Amino acid sequence: MHKTHSPPHPSAQALPLAGIRVIDYSHFLAGPYVGRCLAALGAEVIKVERPTTGDAGRQHAWMVGDMYTGIHAVAAINAALLGRVKSGKGQHIDMALYDTLVSMHEYAVQCYTLSGGTEVPVQTGHDMPNSTLYGVFRAADGDLVIAAQVDDAWKRFAALVETSGGPAGFGSDARFHTSVGRNAHRLDILPVVKAWVAAQPVAQVLAALDAIDVPCAKVQRIDEVLADPQIQARGMVVEQDHPVLGTLKLPNLPFKFSGCDTTITQVAPDLGEHNAEVARSLGLAEADIASMLADGVLYTA
Repeated sequence: MHKTHSPPHPSAQALPLAGIRVIDYSHFLAGPYVGRCLAALGAEVIKVERPTTGDAGRQHAWMVGDMYTGIHAVAAINAALLGRVKSGKGQHIDMALYDTLVSMHEYAVQCYTLSGGTEVPVQTGHDMPNSTLYGVFRAADGDLVIAAQVDDAWKRFAALVETSGGPAGFGSDARFHTSVGRNAHRLDILPVVKAWVAAQPVAQVLAALDAIDVPCAKVQRIDEVLADPQIQARGMVVEQDHPVLGTLKLPNLPFKFSGCDTTITQVAPDLGEHNAEVARSLGLAEADIASMLADGVLYTA
């Protein structure tokens, strides 16, 4: 067992979940991510793991279903805690990875059900056929996203394309001035946009689109993301000193409170690091703890 919590932040409010104790029997990503979030919010999280091997997730990479399910679980747990204050009763929360992945496809479900089953979304690759023009385009030295699906943004964008190398009349083509028209004539639009973007470096395209207030962004590699000034300004990369691995850079949790700091500053404990401490807090005598450690019932790496 080990426990994780965030230390108090000087001159700040108490963390929202301070005083809440969580017993975490979960393993393999989704559940442990919930524990990490709850600890960041101030809960005392006691994680129970298998002796010698620990949580299988210690040796596994991260997926998206686990993370998405985990953050939904954090929201549900906090709602249940608030409900307990009002009703005095707790809740059992039932969550499945499959359910949360299905919930991510709300747009596709609506397309199918609202069309009476006639419209079945299919994989489209780099853009959204029902939101022309919105997608990823390849420039001379990298990729970028262009979001010109709103009528006014499209007209500014199309005029720019026409005046900077695109075909004559592209900006004034009335077929493209409504979302319905753009979607219907998507295959006439895409080749023009692809050619226009491909002829320029990413920075040049972004500068031109920023100048006319058309949403856009570079598709960044992870090293570029970590060096992004916006990410740094938002505190989304934190450094922690690990006793074995040295200085670690980790992604911060994506929620911030005005009155307290929810950044986790404590590194993840080693397997069984707090076994004796947790056992003492439960009232076990030192002799019993020593015996359990010797027998392997309480394991410490």
